[in-house]
Amino acid sequence: MLARLIGFDTTSRNSNLALIDFIRDYLESCGVASELVFDESGAKANLIATIGPPEQAGLVLSGHTDVVPVDGQEWSSDPFVCTEREGRLHGRGAADMKGFIATVLALVPDFLAAPLRAPVHLALSYDEEVGCKGAPRLLDRLGELLPVPPLGALIGEPTAMRPANAHKGKAGYACVVSGLACHSALNHRGVNALEIAAEIIVRLRRRNLELRARGPFQEGFDPPHCTVTTSVISGGTALNIVPERCRFEFEFRTLPGQDAADLLAEIQAFAEAELLPEMRARHPEAAITWHELMSYPAPSAGGSALERLCCEAAGAPRPVKVPFGTEAGLFAARGIPSVVCGPGDMTVAHRPDEYVERAELERCADFLRRLVARAVAA
Repeated sequence: MLARLIGFDTTSRNSNLALIDFIRDYLESCGVASELVFDESGAKANLIATIGPPEQAGLVLSGHTDVVPVDGQEWSSDPFVCTEREGRLHGRGAADMKGFIATVLALVPDFLAAPLRAPVHLALSYDEEVGCKGAPRLLDRLGELLPVPPLGALIGEPTAMRPANAHKGKAGYACVVSGLACHSALNHRGVNALEIAAEIIVRLRRRNLELRARGPFQEGFDPPHCTVTTSVISGGTALNIVPERCRFEFEFRTLPGQDAADLLAEIQAFAEAELLPEMRARHPEAAITWHELMSYPAPSAGGSALERLCCEAAGAPRPVKVPFGTEAGLFAARGIPSVVCGPGDMTVAHRPDEYVERAELERCADFLRRLVARAVAA
C-alpha cells in the first residue's frame, strides 16, 4: 500500500486527485463509501469515509496526502518509487506522511471485521504542506456529516510512534516594501525598498534572539520558545538602479497561548514609526504592506480521554510535545481533542532519501489495532 501511495507525485503544487481516486476505489472495493470535498479549482480533494455505526462518537484517523518537492535534492533512488534498503522504505512521503495513511488503509479490513460500537472515520486532506489549506473545508464537511462530535482525532504525523498532545502554532506573512526607483548615482532621490526591507528583517532577527534569550519558555518543546524566521526575499533589477520594490516572507512559530498577531503588531509599529516617515519624506506614495499567507493555532495539552488511550496503546508513560506544526491545531480549534502520533521520524522528512522503517509500520499497525479496540470497539 505504501508503494502505491508513494507512486503518486502529490507534491503540493500538483493535483492529488489520482491518489484520492485510488483510495476511493480501494475503499469501495472493501464496501466502504467515501465522500470527496474539493477545493475551489476542483483539482484537489479531501476524502472522508466512515466505518461503523455513524450515530456514535467515533475516532478520526487523519493525514495529509500532499508532499514537499524533491527539486534540487540528490536522491539515491527515484523518490516516487518505494525502494527498500536494509529494512527502510525510501520515497517521498514515506515518513511524512504516507506511511501512516498506508497503514490505516491496510487495516480497513480489520476495522470492518471488528465489533465496533462507534465509528472509525478516515479524514484525508490536501495542501497541508503549504499552510493547512485543505483542512478547513474538510472540517466544515466533517461537522455537517457527523451527527455527534467525535471522541477525538489522531493525526498521524511522524513522531516515531510517541503520542504528542501539543505542538507550536504558525503564522506566515509577506511584507511588500514599495519605494522609489532612480539611478544609483543619485540614490538620495530614491527610496531603496530593499534596504528598508533589510531594516525590518534585522528587527525580526533581533526579536528572535530576544525570545531565545528571555522567553517565555515552555518545557518539552525544542526549542522551548517562539521562533521568528525570514525565509524568502526578492527585490531589485540591476546594480545601478535603486530598487523600488522588495518582498520577503517570514513566520512566527508560537507556543500555546501566544498570539502571532501581537508579535506582528510589534514589527508593524516599528516600521510605521521608524521607517515610513523617512520613506514618505522623499516619496509620499511609499508604502509597507503586510499580507497573511497562512496560519494555524497551537493546540495545548488538554488531558483528554484520547491522550490516555493513545498512551496506553503506544505503551508510553506520558505524551510528548513536538516542535513542528500539524492539522491537530485546527481540529482542536473546532473542539475535537487531538493527538499526534505516527510512524517515522520528522528529522528524515523533507530530505533526500526520506524513509520509514518497515518495523515502524508494523508498530503503527499494532498501535492502531489496540487504539481502536480501546476507543470504539464493543
